[in-house]
Amino acid sequence: MKTPPVRIKRVYEEAAEADGFRVFVDRLWPRGVSKDAFHYDLWCKDLAPSPALRTWFGHKPEHWDGFREGYASELHEAACQRAMGEVFAAAKGRPITLVYGARDPEHNHALILAEEMSAYARRHKT
Repeated sequence: MKTPPVRIKRVYEEAAEADGFRVFVDRLWPRGVSKDAFHYDLWCKDLAPSPALRTWFGHKPEHWDGFREGYASELHEAACQRAMGEVFAAAKGRPITLVYGARDPEHNHALILAEEMSAYARRHKT
């Protein structure tokens, strides 16, 4: 089976058909977004960084390397690996778009999660 692509997109960008299966990957609801206006197929809080790690990072670019390492470690835990498998199963082969709220397009958890999910898919031939 071909591995579906895993992409990222900000919550504030309009949903598109090409997004495929949209997974909201933040623990907190995004500011200024109404529940009626925001389209997602699954809200997967379990794949978001732990509150302690997110607070420590504070979206400070100087903490990026440590955040990347800590978050990747969290994603390798059994519960996160199971959650990734559940996302791929729910997507049923469709492309997956991870939807996040952070402002910085170069320093956000969705980038790391997309890499880790793509690696998971290659290992498990999803």
